Amino acid sequence: MPLVRTSFASCIAFALFPSAALADSPTLQSAIGNPGDFKLSGSVRARYETLDGQPRAGFNRHDEQVDLRTTVLAEYRSSRLRIGAEMYDSRAYLDKTGSAVSANEVNALELVQAYVGLDLADALGTATSLQLQAGRMMLNLGSRRLVAADDYRNTTNGYTGLRADVKGRDGTTATFIYVLPQVRRPDDQASVRENRVQRDRESFDLQLWGGIVARPRTVAGASVELSYFRLREADSPGRPNRNRDLHTVGGRIMRDAKPGKFDFEAEGFYQFGAIRASLAATAPKLDVSAYFVHLDAGYSFSGPARLRVSAEYDLASGDGGGKAFGRFDTLFGMRRADLAPAGIYNAIGRTNISTPGLRVEIAPGKRFNAFAGYRAMWLAKRTDAFSTTGVRDATGRSGSFAGHQVEARMRYWLMPGLLRGEVDAVWLAKARFLESAPNTPTASDTRYFSTAVTATF
Repeated sequence: MPLVRTSFASCIAFALFPSAALADSPTLQSAIGNPGDFKLSGSVRARYETLDGQPRAGFNRHDEQVDLRTTVLAEYRSSRLRIGAEMYDSRAYLDKTGSAVSANEVNALELVQAYVGLDLADALGTATSLQLQAGRMMLNLGSRRLVAADDYRNTTNGYTGLRADVKGRDGTTATFIYVLPQVRRPDDQASVRENRVQRDRESFDLQLWGGIVARPRTVAGASVELSYFRLREADSPGRPNRNRDLHTVGGRIMRDAKPGKFDFEAEGFYQFGAIRASLAATAPKLDVSAYFVHLDAGYSFSGPARLRVSAEYDLASGDGGGKAFGRFDTLFGMRRADLAPAGIYNAIGRTNISTPGLRVEIAPGKRFNAFAGYRAMWLAKRTDAFSTTGVRDATGRSGSFAGHQVEARMRYWLMPGLLRGEVDAVWLAKARFLESAPNTPTASDTRYFSTAVTATF
């Protein structure tokens, strides 16, 4: 507990007295003489989260947590060769028995990246490029709804394998991967609460491959993407799973936001394959038929506020209990940019949900940006668990309306390029389903709040 108090006090000191906290503190790059072929950087993020009116089944009604995340990245780069490594140290404090703390928050002293890369200009003809990478790496592909390195969450996703990026002379790009997603460890509650150091594991029991092809300015000035990913999973010693064997095919069209212009995005995925009915080795296999759709249309106003207003809609299928398994699996996608914070809230994800929404964003200058959003939320299938809450009424008698979510985020550079503060808040006004389903933890509305300070060196 003394460590918690010291760390949290340091966080407050950074927020209130940034000049004193970082006075005469050079960046890591400048400390090594700023060489042109070697980059060294790091960051420290301290965040406090609190939640009341728990929306997820199986956890305490009230929860709180202090998250500390430290990263150090080193990369050597010549004209063609890249060699890099990045360490993440993610720890959590203040959790109690019944808290939602897990390997999503704790991953101490982990070498998430350790890679070798090769950059080849004109490899496939004039004005083309080819980049190859092998080893441990982080991935952010396309919209990041299927494959991402999560940033809001205290830990990130790491992948071990191969990556190739191709760019044609007409601007068409393609990314192909074959990777073994890293399984974060430890994952037992006792070890997680002790912030125990244990190396993450990758194996051929969990494989992901596929890619994305994108072409700019294809339709009405919009870019078009086509994607395919295959996930194969098998039981490993001490880690039974549902042996997912999933094909996910997708398409996306998007026009970027510009002042005085309308923008839009539409993306859809269809998922098929097989999954085991339970963790039991003898459980029957079920065919999978699931889908996800995201729609977004917005307008960016001219002017110093850089105001953007948008309407959004997300639909992710749930399981209706028929012959085919219908619950959409977002694989390794992020949730913060579209739906809601992760952390100890972590209730709204890309599965069994139908949710229209409105969003307002502003960025009046380089130091400050903010957004506020509203969503009404229904279950796509009323007999399945709502989104990622685990709350379920197998009879369907609790209805399908889950409630209203209002959220907001503000970010401000206390010291530009060095120290940034962030505040996030969510109010989930529960409706009939989350109030009356048999395993709902409480009918009270959910209130989530977090404040964070990130120092970048």
